[in-house]
Amino acid sequence: MPVEITWWGHATCTVEDSGTRVLTDPLFARRLAHLRRRRGAPPPPDAALADLVLVSHLHADHLHVPSLARLAPGTRVLVPRGAPRQVPGLRRLRHLRLTEVAPGDETRVGEVRVRTVPARHDGRRLPFGPRRSPALGFVVEGASRTYFAGDTGLFESMAKEVGPVDVALLPVGGWGPHLGEEHLDPGRAAQALARLEPRSAVPVHYGTYWPIGMDAVRPHEFHTPGAEFVRQAALHAPDVRVHLLRHGESVRTGGPDTGGAEDAARAEDAEGTGSAGGARGAEGAP
Repeated sequence: MPVEITWWGHATCTVEDSGTRVLTDPLFARRLAHLRRRRGAPPPPDAALADLVLVSHLHADHLHVPSLARLAPGTRVLVPRGAPRQVPGLRRLRHLRLTEVAPGDETRVGEVRVRTVPARHDGRRLPFGPRRSPALGFVVEGASRTYFAGDTGLFESMAKEVGPVDVALLPVGGWGPHLGEEHLDPGRAAQALARLEPRSAVPVHYGTYWPIGMDAVRPHEFHTPGAEFVRQAALHAPDVRVHLLRHGESVRTGGPDTGGAEDAARAEDAEGTGSAGGARGAEGAP
């Protein structure tokens, strides 16, 4: 049975597997501090519907309290251990079922099991967080095994910690060209594919938000990471099928593979508006 992945922009995805709907790092805002949503309309209300929500770390573009407040009463939310102490706004979300997790923990919801795995990233609530919470990744295991990396750099034990996966949702960009070692750029994300060896991958965490007043500064760093990831993946992990989605677009993966050259050809579109076979949806105007 295939799993369906929908990318809503930035690190926000819906993973539907075995009748269970999992939402990652929900961020539904048009603006966040110095960032403005520059591509894709904000997700529709039904994007906030989920059986389980995964929060990878405490940075405000991943743990966004106003977006979490939009979740339905009773929604279960996995947050890094210590998050309620460091983010007081979480404690006001009494309509949610918060569960603190750390690497090695397992959670069952419906027909899926979610394994919490490590990430290499600063887990503090910036800019003032005095203590660290772990930055996390998650593997959603049902009919398929889907790895949501959150925000991470490469680390030596990545393949061992994550384990075998069928689909990898990998961050490939950020706010500029100098992301640092605790992030994946297109090249490092392609190296992660070579280590993880999934059947397919979806690039995320690029081409949604951009600093206000910076539209004319290095615009290629906003538009091109997805297409560059497709090119780098062809070099480092040629057996992995990369699905380059638009905002609000979905792909079913985990079934028989079709296509192939189509995705590489669409990578020539520097704005990353390509799609894989079986994808649906439409890109909002920038």
